Amino acid sequence: MTQPATIQDLLPSEVAFVAAMQQLGFGRFEYLQIRGGELILNPGPVTVRDVKFGSPVTTGKPAAATSELRPQIAEFFVYVRDVDAGEIRELEVRHGLPFSMEIELPGAKIAVPQGGRRG
Repeated sequence: MTQPATIQDLLPSEVAFVAAMQQLGFGRFEYLQIRGGELILNPGPVTVRDVKFGSPVTTGKPAAATSELRPQIAEFFVYVRDVDAGEIRELEVRHGLPFSMEIELPGAKIAVPQGGRRG
């Protein structure tokens, strides 16, 4: 799968979500559904803003129509586009950019080795 390089490479839902991350600035999105490699924004995810008192309010810089994507945004959408069905339990946003996430992947098989008894 090719990595998106500019805002023009994004789907309308992805452009809307980039704007939401930039507006949030610092915080997290919870319970964000993915279907067929695309974010489901209706209904929207739970949004939790981090507020620090005594600090200036900062949000991400809005993206211009021709701007290149920051690497974190491109990497996030490459990951999302590769998920057929799942739920991002929590996406942490810092400076308007995706920082880390917890994602539930139904049906994902990860082998867990069985422990044996020591005798």
